[in-house]
Amino acid sequence: METNGINENFLNDLNRSIKNDISNINSLKGFEIISESIVYKILDIFGRNSLLSMLYQTGSGPGEAIAKIIKKKYAKDDFEIFEAVKLLMIELRDFYSIQIREVQEYPDHFKVIIENYCFLRAPYSDREKLKPGKAFCRINKGYFETAFRKLLGDKLKKVEINFLHDDLENDVCVEELIFYPNLETSK
Repeated sequence: METNGINENFLNDLNRSIKNDISNINSLKGFEIISESIVYKILDIFGRNSLLSMLYQTGSGPGEAIAKIIKKKYAKDDFEIFEAVKLLMIELRDFYSIQIREVQEYPDHFKVIIENYCFLRAPYSDREKLKPGKAFCRINKGYFETAFRKLLGDKLKKVEINFLHDDLENDVCVEELIFYPNLETSK
């Protein structure tokens, strides 16, 4: 490789031709590309179960953190289910816009059907492999399930959040929060 011809004029010309004002940098687009690559490289190398577990755990850590913040802010460890829903959604207004469509009650659990516009929706709307309801949504699943488990403790046997469908007309995901109360502790 010849470097003898590199002088100050050459470098100045080269730098003028490659100069790009930082205002032109599209960080979000770069993050989209990297996120899609992470998801599909992990899938290819480690398989579907490992991918889903990794994404779930990625959300679980911040879920623990927000539960800790809420407990400290409200100076208590014991929350009712809908109180936890309300406080969590208030704390997450920068990242989520959620509305409750309906509540369905069953003998051993109840479902809260929600419309969810999350922070992942807009950036990934043009990335086919990151569409709503796909693997990347496991981050939210880990986040919410962990936060609710931490906020509700032994009041719950189990909590789940599941994607039902993409509501394109309203630009939201329709999901269900399923709470399985621990009937022995709620007596």
